[in-house]
Amino acid sequence: MSICTSILSKNHHLNTQKRLKETKCLAFKELLPKEELVPLMKGENHRDRVYTPEVTLWTFLSQAIDADKSQQAAVNRVVATAIVNGAPVPSVNTSGFSQARSNLEEASISLLAKNIAQQVVGHLPKEWLWKQKQIKLVDGSTVSMPDTQRNQETYPQSKCQKAGVGFPIARIVALIDYATGVLLDLALGPCQGKETGEHALLRQLLPTLTSNDLLLGDRYYSSFFLMATLIKRGISGVFPLHHTRQPDFKMGTILGKKDHIVTWKKPGKKPNWMTGEEYNEFPEEISVREVAVEIKQPGSRTKTLILVSTLLDSIDVSKTALASLYSCRWFIELSLRAIKETMNMDILRGKTPSMIRKELWVHLLAYNLIRRWMAQAAWRSGKAVSTLSFKLTLQLLRPFESFALLATPEQQSQLTYAIASKTVANRPGREEPRRIKRRQKPFPLLQMARELYKNVA
Repeated sequence: MSICTSILSKNHHLNTQKRLKETKCLAFKELLPKEELVPLMKGENHRDRVYTPEVTLWTFLSQAIDADKSQQAAVNRVVATAIVNGAPVPSVNTSGFSQARSNLEEASISLLAKNIAQQVVGHLPKEWLWKQKQIKLVDGSTVSMPDTQRNQETYPQSKCQKAGVGFPIARIVALIDYATGVLLDLALGPCQGKETGEHALLRQLLPTLTSNDLLLGDRYYSSFFLMATLIKRGISGVFPLHHTRQPDFKMGTILGKKDHIVTWKKPGKKPNWMTGEEYNEFPEEISVREVAVEIKQPGSRTKTLILVSTLLDSIDVSKTALASLYSCRWFIELSLRAIKETMNMDILRGKTPSMIRKELWVHLLAYNLIRRWMAQAAWRSGKAVSTLSFKLTLQLLRPFESFALLATPEQQSQLTYAIASKTVANRPGREEPRRIKRRQKPFPLLQMARELYKNVA
């Protein structure tokens, strides 16, 4: 390449980069301003690149929320943005964007996603709290990814599947704020092996909780060691009683009908994941409250559920209040569904574990940015975030990838009004049966590695 050509190429990149920074058309340009991208700006000099860290992240975010998640579609949006704004047109080749994505630091993206969440929950109105406490929801799920050797090594497929037939699977445990829906933190690990269960992943998230929090989860989490940990840290907890424990409401301190305080003794055998020193630090017994509550749903029989809680004051927290509180747990099911299905994150596309984790956190960053808009809309309209539609908000934000909108406070106010204009029905516990009506093409299932089929043919 001649010196003249090199100078022209560099000036071309600088002009394109400058116009891309100034444009209002890039997805998330207004949702995630440059001043919030400080964690990404460490280290290298990015002045002679089209895909600077901020442009790369904005493009990556647009890829996360788009129905077409290919890199080509993401690069095409950058090209279209340059054309609309009269900037020099960058190449449609995806290699530049692919390399720029790989250069983004996973820790910086995750820190950015968590910072957005803390900004939202740090300014909660008092009326959004439950008895002066912030309700935090915890639950686990799984995500799948391409069947590459490196992915298989880090996140191996199920042991019951033949080699070359299954897909690598990772387990996730999410901590979500009930009042706003933002994802506060997430732990990721393999689905098999030591320290890969939901309890192990939850232990990584416990530092995120404070003494003003109330943790809700399913019956899987109601163990002695978790309840003791919450009590020690001053964190409230409410969970269904684990099926291996049978309550006897004639024992303990009776608070009311099927409502009592009982003593749980420390298991005599130390768990494998715990050191002897850690085991000895736990108290020999703890006091918890067990209460039978009725879960009523229209069209269904009333169910009796045994809850275990650290909230021992039956005057301050009645049985009815506990039953109403536990119904909030359904919100995390809807939130995980929004992340995995509405945002199409259940099947990731990265070919390496590092890219999988970056892709995961970019999706969660996009999710938190959308939730931030929903929180603003809920506050201005006097509605609860749980009554607003995540899918509607996502559908409203997607067109801004193509139009120079959100440039003024008035336009932003109009968007929040549109988000709050429609509420979803209050359907706690509702679950549609997973059945399809339209028949799919009857291709046979893969029963062995694809290469073996080619050899047979």
